[in-house]
Amino acid sequence: MDFIKEIQEIVKKELCSVNSCHDWEHTERVYNLAMHIGKIEKADLEVLALASLLHDVGRKAEEETKGKIDHALKGSEMAREILEKYGLNEKKIQKICHCIETHRSRANRIPESLEAKILYDSDKLDSIGAIGIGRIFSFAGHIGAKVHNKGVNLNEVEEYSLDDTAWREWELKLKHVFSRIYTDEGKRIAKERHEFMEGFFDRLNKEVDGEL
Repeated sequence: MDFIKEIQEIVKKELCSVNSCHDWEHTERVYNLAMHIGKIEKADLEVLALASLLHDVGRKAEEETKGKIDHALKGSEMAREILEKYGLNEKKIQKICHCIETHRSRANRIPESLEAKILYDSDKLDSIGAIGIGRIFSFAGHIGAKVHNKGVNLNEVEEYSLDDTAWREWELKLKHVFSRIYTDEGKRIAKERHEFMEGFFDRLNKEVDGEL
C-alpha cells in the first residue's frame, strides 16, 4: 500500500482538533493493536490497516454536532470517498466500511467479518488497562469533573457533570468491556488490562478511605 502514508496524513489533519481521548495517538494505538491481533488471527491485513487508520476519521463531525452525527457512519462515508480516490476496488472498500460502521459499541451494529471484530476489539482494548486509566482521567479533567466521587449514586449522575468522573466511567462502562471482546487474542489482552484496571480502582478507593 504505497498510499498508506498519505492516508495517515489525511487522518492526522482530521483529528488535530478532537478531544485527546480520540486523537491521532488513539488511532495509532488502535492500528498497532489491530495489526498485532490481525497477524495472530490471520486476518486480511490490508483491510484491517486501512479500517483502523480511518475508523475515527468522522470523529470531528460528531464532536462539532455534540453527538448528533454518528462518527462511525460519517467515518464510513468519508473513508469511501478517500479510498475511491486511490482506486481501491469496491469489494475491499465495502469490507473496510463495514469495519468502520460497526466499531462503535453504542450503535448496536454487529461486526460480522473477522476484520470488523478485530477493529472493534482493538478500539475497545484502548479504553482499558493503563492507557484506559490515563484516558478517562484526561477526559474527566477536560470536562472539569472531580478526581473521585465514590460516595454518590453513579446511576443518577449526568454525563459531562461535576460527578462524571473516571470512577463512574469504570463502574458503568469500562468494567464490562472484557466480556464483549470477540477474538481469542483480544480476550487474552483484555483479561490482563481488566485486572490491572480493577486493581487500580480498588487501591484508589482504599487510599481515599484512608486504608492505605
